[in-house]
Amino acid sequence: MSVDPHTAATIAAMALVTYLTRIGGYLALRNRALGPRAVAVMDAAPGCVLIAVIAPDFVSGRPADLVALAITVFAATRWSMLPTVLIGIASAGVLRHLLG
Repeated sequence: MSVDPHTAATIAAMALVTYLTRIGGYLALRNRALGPRAVAVMDAAPGCVLIAVIAPDFVSGRPADLVALAITVFAATRWSMLPTVLIGIASAGVLRHLLG
């Protein structure tokens, strides 16, 4: 198995940028007390990022993705973030396997 150097460099650059965005937020907010509005924004941010990452797949026209989206939205109304993400990943994988 060989790894394309461009692919490896891209993955490393993406990891670095992800780390910098995470550490940047920590450094910018480490000595500040957040108000209730800012706390609400920070609580909603992970879900918004997740939706922004996966939303383009839902316009693909694949029925499996649309059904997985409905299952994930239902799970989000019942459980916290981690179980919802796991249910969404599992439902998308199973439905893509079954429906194509």
